[in-house]
Amino acid sequence: MDHRHLVVGAGPVGRALAHQLVDRGHEVTVVTRSGSATVLGARSLALDASDADALTRAAEGAGVLYNCANPGDYTQWEETWPPLASALLTAAERTGAVYAMTGNLYPYGPVEGPMHEGLPDAATDAKGRLRAAMWRAARTAHEEGRVRAVEVRGSDYIGPGVGSNGHITRVLPAALRGRPVTVLFAKDQPHSFTSPDDVARLLVAAAADETAHGRVWHVPSNPPRTQEQALTDVLRAAGRPPVRVRVLRDPALAGISLVVPVLRELRALSYQWDRPYVLDDAAARRHFGLEPTPWDEVCRTTAHGVPNGR
Repeated sequence: MDHRHLVVGAGPVGRALAHQLVDRGHEVTVVTRSGSATVLGARSLALDASDADALTRAAEGAGVLYNCANPGDYTQWEETWPPLASALLTAAERTGAVYAMTGNLYPYGPVEGPMHEGLPDAATDAKGRLRAAMWRAARTAHEEGRVRAVEVRGSDYIGPGVGSNGHITRVLPAALRGRPVTVLFAKDQPHSFTSPDDVARLLVAAAADETAHGRVWHVPSNPPRTQEQALTDVLRAAGRPPVRVRVLRDPALAGISLVVPVLRELRALSYQWDRPYVLDDAAARRHFGLEPTPWDEVCRTTAHGVPNGR
């Protein structure tokens, strides 16, 4: 693999990826708007990644351009993602860097049974259509020989640093204090959770393997757990007892979402939580020989990742 790597975004996946690349002896630059991302051994660069010209200059000489961005305001995705995705793809085309994308399962929309890579991107909600369009543009460029592209898709993240962006880690600080917590939609449906460390490992492997390009891969993830089970597992890893788990269901969310815009966005994705939502990762396990981080370890690091354990 080429020695220089450009990582756009410093969320849980971007940071995990930068650490792994540095540990492998690579030269790593992490791009964020503020330039304040601190990863030991990596260079931080302040840059508006939606500026294709500036991003192209930053990517010159890089073997891989990793899209680990995740615009923070969920309600503004339709405005912020298209120019950002376009700039990332343009920079990869101009420089010849492999374009490795961090994706999710939104493009599939509601499905029957476990989600595998052979399913069509058939989402009808705005978020799913947007993510599907991003991969479609990259795949088309790959098929036309303009870029080498690959996307890895994981389920909802659980791990240190995920914080309020994860359904389990969002309620974890209160649960560690022994307080009842409220989860959205359902607490008893099996759901796949993915470790950002495992996303990063697959990004590195897929980017380095030319035979893996031009398609989607699912991140090796642990067997599904319900929201209540996952939270209880993390509490157990911290030596804490289970807490009462309440559920805020869709009828109640309908009223609250009138004044809380982000809940309005989440309601369109209720199918991810009110029924089984299971990722099939067999293809990546076979092709790359990767396994997920053991669940006990995921739970332990997730619990220890909460500041002061609360």
